[in-house]
Amino acid sequence: MNIARQLIRVGHSPDPDDAFMFYALARNKIDPGKYRFEHELADIETLNRRALAGELELTAVSLHAYAYLADRYLLCPCGASMGDGYGPMLVARQKCPLESLAGKTIAVPGTLTTAYLALRLCLGSGFRHVVVPFDQILEAVAAGQHQGQPVDAGLIIHEGQLTYAAHRLELVLDTGRWWLDRTGLPLPLGANAIRKDLGPDVIRDVNRLLRESIQYGLDHREEALSYALGFGRGLDRGQADQFVGMYVNEWTLDFGPRGRQAVAELLARGHAAGVIPRLVVPQFVG
Repeated sequence: MNIARQLIRVGHSPDPDDAFMFYALARNKIDPGKYRFEHELADIETLNRRALAGELELTAVSLHAYAYLADRYLLCPCGASMGDGYGPMLVARQKCPLESLAGKTIAVPGTLTTAYLALRLCLGSGFRHVVVPFDQILEAVAAGQHQGQPVDAGLIIHEGQLTYAAHRLELVLDTGRWWLDRTGLPLPLGANAIRKDLGPDVIRDVNRLLRESIQYGLDHREEALSYALGFGRGLDRGQADQFVGMYVNEWTLDFGPRGRQAVAELLARGHAAGVIPRLVVPQFVG
């Protein structure tokens, strides 16, 4: 007898670390129980915007975007992407002091991304920005323009952090290092969030299955990495392994006290800087 399973739509980015995280769920390596998971892949800014409308039951979100979602979503304690001394990078065609970018145009992957929030915390509002799809930013910086708009520098996320030198670009700022130097904390970039209206039982089950999927990938690294490599956009296996190691690790299994502190600090500083309109205290699945 077929048993109707509850649909859980899962949103995540088409990049190696998210693919690695969700490998076991996407390829039926673990028993989903009474749930049916449908995976919807989109860039993180698109997922952030979809979460504002509550479209997905479980979704990757930027911690910056979470400030606008806290009434509708809880943060899962697993599934974090943390930059522990590294993070989104600001690159340009030539090395230049950070202050020289005042008034210049920077390509950003979205204004709800944590990368954008970190850049605002560092530079204030003294720069112009143009939103460019994350996988087109390196080309836009190298060309000096995007769709006719000038581009002086670019804020890169995902695998661009490993490949920018191949585009003959120079590093101006690593936001994760900047954040660590000032707070002593890792930079919390992304998380998985689950919709509150699912109720406590479903929330608990889905959070458990997400953690099992992450643990399966870590326990079966080579096969999960082979799957993740299909989302690498120009990364070889060694680079994909490096990238997954950067963002799927002990932080991903559980934020822990220090990780939770980092989220609270990011949201508090974002509010104090006037980027986030209200102070948000993060809420995690119990």
